[in-house]
Amino acid sequence: MKTEKIGSAEFQTWTVEEVAEACDKNEIVVIDVRTPQEYMFEHIEGALLLPMPFFNPEKLPGQSDKPIVFHCGSGVRSEKVARAAIEAGIDRIAHMEGGMAAWKQANKPYIGTDMATGAPTRVNG
Repeated sequence: MKTEKIGSAEFQTWTVEEVAEACDKNEIVVIDVRTPQEYMFEHIEGALLLPMPFFNPEKLPGQSDKPIVFHCGSGVRSEKVARAAIEAGIDRIAHMEGGMAAWKQANKPYIGTDMATGAPTRVNG
């Protein structure tokens, strides 16, 4: 995990492995900031959808139980959203380096789309 101090906040960049391990232990909330279409095509199981254009840091859940880790397709949008959350006063926020592309490259499981039926299907990486 890479960390950066921004004022009194700690901005974290997590690896795919760190996110996968924390997801397996139910220790984090993963928020996908891609478009609804991207999310419907493929997403990390259990990730919540909050598209970047609709992001409002004041509406984020509290972090008393689980930290929030944002992700997107490549890590660019999630880093922008995470930094915006810090600017809004949320002091413990992270994003996943490399996004969904890195997740798939690391052969992590996700929910994809069965191209024959259009139904969601579990892809085991």
